[in-house]
Amino acid sequence: MKQDHYFSAEPSARSRPLTAHLVLPDLTLDLVTDSGVFAHGRIDRGTELLLRTMPPAPPGDLLDLGCGYGAIALTLATRAPASTVWAIDVNRRARELCRRNADAAGLANVIAAEPGEVPADLRFAAIYSNPPIRLGKEPVRQLLSRWMQRLLPGGHTLLVVQRYLGSDSLAAWLAGQNLAVARLRSRGGYRVLDVQATQVSPHHGHP
Repeated sequence: MKQDHYFSAEPSARSRPLTAHLVLPDLTLDLVTDSGVFAHGRIDRGTELLLRTMPPAPPGDLLDLGCGYGAIALTLATRAPASTVWAIDVNRRARELCRRNADAAGLANVIAAEPGEVPADLRFAAIYSNPPIRLGKEPVRQLLSRWMQRLLPGGHTLLVVQRYLGSDSLAAWLAGQNLAVARLRSRGGYRVLDVQATQVSPHHGHP
């Protein structure tokens, strides 16, 4: 029997809605979750660490890559009300939950979409993700590469990855792609990484 993953487009698991309570120093959100979607019935510890660690979002279009039921997207939308948050996920149930949670929170600046629904010419001021590491090393690298190419100049990607699932090897790979990688925080086996394209000046003597 085919195993049902949270990154399946159409989860086969029977719907079992549960509410997760996200409590951060600056906001509280009640989020409906469901089976077949990442972190069913709970706030993932890595996601919470990312939300407690990340700096204020820049203005502009923001991307929550692999949004699940919307914990990252809704936090961004609350903290940056003038920004548009694109919440993308291949999982239809996840997108529906994200829309439902955004509506319940009165957040009109969240757009939950399939990856292919994002306008091709859209560029992001920042990307945020608790990436689907269980997809496998190469698919995750391809996923990150594809979307980081759509950052505006100077844009940052904020990631949270568990150490035992390969955060350090991912950081090393990113650094090898002409990207500057900084570890913002480590806690409970999780790493929060800040990734940015390195700025290489052709005029080495220029101040």
